Amino acid sequence: MEKIQSAIAKARAERKDVAPPAATQFRHRSYTDAAAEVSNNDAWENLEMLEPSMRRIRAQRIVTLDRGKEAAHFDKLRTRMLQQMQANDWRRVAITSPGASSGKSTIALNLAFSVSRQARSRVILSEMDLRKPSFGKMLRLKTERDFAEVINGNAPFGDHAVRLRPNLALGFLKGPMRAPAELLQDAGLAATLDEIEEQYDPTVMMFDMPPCQVSDDVMAFADKVDCVMIVAAAEKTKISELDACEREIANVTNVLGVVLNKCRYEAPDNAYEYYG
Repeated sequence: MEKIQSAIAKARAERKDVAPPAATQFRHRSYTDAAAEVSNNDAWENLEMLEPSMRRIRAQRIVTLDRGKEAAHFDKLRTRMLQQMQANDWRRVAITSPGASSGKSTIALNLAFSVSRQARSRVILSEMDLRKPSFGKMLRLKTERDFAEVINGNAPFGDHAVRLRPNLALGFLKGPMRAPAELLQDAGLAATLDEIEEQYDPTVMMFDMPPCQVSDDVMAFADKVDCVMIVAAAEKTKISELDACEREIANVTNVLGVVLNKCRYEAPDNAYEYYG
């Protein structure tokens, strides 16, 4: 882990003379009147509520349904993510990885459930890996709703999103979509996201993206979010791949941070049995 952090720091230092991108200009509306708050609440209440199999969720390594030892690392990641986003007035975060099979979708779901355990927070997780969607297979949700209709501009979010918890909304795809990069770059999608944000007033909007290096999909969508979280797989993701991914994203939007996943070794200090 220290070698990876050192390599990332060195690569960033070599790019220190490059001006960072301007902050993404979103008009985050601040709702102060009671009528608007009631409207937001009604919008959430009108979303279909599903009860996925808890056994299935846990089998997919989703460990943040409840507070505990297994959830602790994700809870810390959640807190750091929200603190940094709130400090910068950011609301939208995309999650990607340099290559495939890094566990980004699992991390996205764990973070979403972790945020949902904060009663005053609202989280919307949208599936934007249009080439190889995975949420439907992972969760086996029984519904005819398909987030593709929202991405295509054929239907509003409320018609094709579901709630897995009272304050956790999910937009998932039934299958792959054609011309993904073109759809992700379309100005109509940007307008759709603005409408969702205004109507539902989420604390955070999360987007599960495809890997950076398999296509131009992430770059096509990056200007529609405030920041991007990059997931690296221990002993698999190369430093050169991670650096290239971070450099490309940094030219368009803000890099929130890098998460090392699938690490088999844990520092002795982390073995302290705090949760009994």
